[in-house]
Amino acid sequence: MCGICGIALPDESSRTISESTLNQMRDSIVHRGPDAFGSFIERGIALGHRRLSIVDVAHGAQPMSSVDDALRIVYNGEVFNHPMLSEELRADGVKYKTHCDTETVLHVYERERERTPERLRGMFAFAIWDRRTRELFIARDRFGVKPLYYALLPDGSLYFASEIKAILASGAVSPRLNMAMLPDYLANHAPSGDETLFEGIKRLPAGHTLRWKNGAMKIEQFWDLHFNHSPITDARDERELVAEYRDRLREAVRLRLMADVPLGSFLSGGIDSAAITALMSDLTGGGVKTFSVAFNEREANEFEYARLLANRYKTDHHEIVVSPDEFFGALPDLVWHEDEPIAHASSIPLNFVSRLAAQHVKVVLTGEGSDETLAGYNRYRVTIYNMALGRRYERMTVPSLRAAVKSGIESLPANVSIRQKLSRTFFTRPASLTDLYFENFAVFGRARQAQVLSASTKEAVSGIDPYAAYECALARTDASSLLDRLLYADTKTYLHELLMKQDQMSMAASIESRVPFLDHPLVEFASGLPERLKLRGLTTKWVLRESMKDVLPPEILSRKKMGFPVPIGAWFRGAYRTVVDEYVLGPRAMQRGLFDPNAVRSLVEAHARGENHSERLWSLVNLEMWQRIFLDGEPRESMRITAAR
Repeated sequence: MCGICGIALPDESSRTISESTLNQMRDSIVHRGPDAFGSFIERGIALGHRRLSIVDVAHGAQPMSSVDDALRIVYNGEVFNHPMLSEELRADGVKYKTHCDTETVLHVYERERERTPERLRGMFAFAIWDRRTRELFIARDRFGVKPLYYALLPDGSLYFASEIKAILASGAVSPRLNMAMLPDYLANHAPSGDETLFEGIKRLPAGHTLRWKNGAMKIEQFWDLHFNHSPITDARDERELVAEYRDRLREAVRLRLMADVPLGSFLSGGIDSAAITALMSDLTGGGVKTFSVAFNEREANEFEYARLLANRYKTDHHEIVVSPDEFFGALPDLVWHEDEPIAHASSIPLNFVSRLAAQHVKVVLTGEGSDETLAGYNRYRVTIYNMALGRRYERMTVPSLRAAVKSGIESLPANVSIRQKLSRTFFTRPASLTDLYFENFAVFGRARQAQVLSASTKEAVSGIDPYAAYECALARTDASSLLDRLLYADTKTYLHELLMKQDQMSMAASIESRVPFLDHPLVEFASGLPERLKLRGLTTKWVLRESMKDVLPPEILSRKKMGFPVPIGAWFRGAYRTVVDEYVLGPRAMQRGLFDPNAVRSLVEAHARGENHSERLWSLVNLEMWQRIFLDGEPRESMRITAAR
């Protein structure tokens, strides 16, 4: 895994690119590639690279040039069909200087140009400069496993990098809050479209290419996920489809064992990581190195399930327990690594287990992607049943009765369990996708944003739809069922933040993570499966559970989905209320004028009384910390957090 960056200037530009500017960009992401570095600068173009050596460790330095020196590439990722492509190219007479996949990408581009990404199976973000045409070609893998950010300036110059901080290091873009993305951030944990929270900095969408020439830029899509069910697939025996899914997953894992360095797996105790670990053990003959993380709190500790799997497959198992002091002590540094506010508290333990793994291996396999492709989240099930029952309820009752039921529920104390449960159902919400899905599972839905935003902020973001990226995805998909439409939308939006969490928290520890569940032939097969093989009654990820029946212990197969539990709510009520007092209620946070002080205080006090606003407070804490680090330029060392004693 690596870090890449670059600058391209229009031909008529009078500016020159200094070596120091490129070095500042490149070395701001040294954690992505501590093993080696390289640069290339000539008139109007600069490319920088930091390398974490995984394949062909001794060779493969970048930027790499073609044989005729017409092309230069900087590349981040792994192409898992590289051996097959290399064999094909060599058979056609192509001469290789190395054994690394970077050179394969370059050779494929020499032949196929903009169609190159279609030939690649894996995770990648790369940029190729053509000296003859003075064109820059950039591509990002189908799901966006590898990050790529860019800024196109008014003069036509282009800055790009694996992380936003590298673009900021160039000095070409001043860090400013992108107010238009604030509603999206508050509702959905993180910006869910192509924009970031930095004004003027965007992300290249997954499955897209960017072509830049002399100040003009064109972005095109080269891949999309389709849900056109094949009659042949629909008619096949379920057992046959389950067996094929297992074979395809096994193949995806096998391909991701390609490395010239030690590798292992993250093992949480859930079905996804357990399946990956079991298949790795079978493919390698055992002895897989596995890594788990937990907290001392019982509700946030899944070690017993991870150990169950580790014992069954005799893995070389390692564990780490993270204390609240360690958790909050790492937070400022990890906000810096994330570039944007940390969307999910689980990012912190992910970094700790990455650091543990880095002591033993350089590559880990992880379970990201199965929930968005096989309907693993409870919200899919809840939404589908809520929609169906809600429409019946609206047909069979009169408005006055529905109003009375809603009023009765809302009259219950806010911290009463039955009110909390019913407030998320059709009894209190219209039977629409917006109300039962978007608003129901938002961190700050529209109504709450109207409460907590200041008058000036509400005016600045007036008319902005926090769900625009989701609604755009829903309108674009060819999926017909509600479930498949939701899976498509999450694959295009929500999944992005999870992948960035995985990438940036592991790369902060200089370790590469690979995601077999997002092998694109596997996902394409899964998308075509009948809906009943994904969500069957109350059973999520049915095809995966069936395919692992003789592989995983029943205790793991039947477990409810836990996510990655972090007891942040209890910490904010207890010794770490100090974090909320400083980063939510503190004078610096209030003086920014983004939020209504009284509304925010009410939210904090409601949480202290027992209501659960942990996600909302986490969102506000991280937004303020992010602003201090990136917008105010405050040193992270000055932001150390201590508990109340």
